[in-house]
Amino acid sequence: MSSFLEEHAAQVRQAADRIRPHVRRTPCLTTDLDSGLRLKPECFQVTGSFKVRGAFNAILSLAAQQPRPAGVIAVSSGNHAQAVALAAASVGLPALVLIPEDANPAKVAATRALGAEVIQQGITFANREERMREEMAARGLTLVHPFDDWNVIHGQGTAALELLADAPDLEVIATPVGGGGLLSGTAISAKHHNPATRVVGVEPAAADDAYRSWKAGSIQTLAAAPTTLADGVRTTSIGARTFEVMFANCLVDEIVTVTEEEIAAAVRVAWNRLHLALEPTGALPLAAYLSGKLPKGRTGLILSGGNANLETVATLLRR
Repeated sequence: MSSFLEEHAAQVRQAADRIRPHVRRTPCLTTDLDSGLRLKPECFQVTGSFKVRGAFNAILSLAAQQPRPAGVIAVSSGNHAQAVALAAASVGLPALVLIPEDANPAKVAATRALGAEVIQQGITFANREERMREEMAARGLTLVHPFDDWNVIHGQGTAALELLADAPDLEVIATPVGGGGLLSGTAISAKHHNPATRVVGVEPAAADDAYRSWKAGSIQTLAAAPTTLADGVRTTSIGARTFEVMFANCLVDEIVTVTEEEIAAAVRVAWNRLHLALEPTGALPLAAYLSGKLPKGRTGLILSGGNANLETVATLLRR
């Protein structure tokens, strides 16, 4: 086993100890879809998504530094925003979050309710990074990146650590992939547990930058923010650190893509058959499973969140 994997697996275990008082240990569920299938529903997590794992690990680490940061800043479509807001409030740090104007209103309202300052007016997917750098410089804030940060990656890896403690014989683990933080952390935990475990990332066909990067062996960037039901993975590229984990160190075995109709079908199955209130992003691994795109074997799906736009879900359920 490589020293890279050993080092990062140790950091995931440390993250699990650090964040334990602040997050939920979400269950490992069985399902009548398949007796060998296991579900890790992060829709039951604090703030409704896995993002609190990485945010708490990063912000607790920052808060322990001397001198403490003046505050933290993040850009997000919603789930990372809520996670940063809660984690920062828990340690008494101010938080500023830049959220695009077209984001899910419920996620924006929740971020404000958790105590963060939100800037949304004039923020677009295209300009949010530039506006974030301006605010960082003006206010002296510290960035908590949504995926390309080792503390965030290690925190996200705690979901798979829990899943494998509950279901140690899994042969396949699938997660959504946007920037790659959850998939990278999952790959570290899974491959350290058993190098033979196949780790698969799932993304919309309309947002296939991770798939292209896997095939090319280098980071590929989409020309514009993709349009997809899965608004949590509307990134245009993965990060340098997540590329290092997933592809440079070959810890991810495969990236598969799913269509918008396959995502919609998975949302309907989640709500109607599994009784899980998943958002479309959280249903991505289920979409890949239902459409037969995952490798065969005992399979675990990390269902990343449940902060759905209810109007969107209502439309999908009426189809």
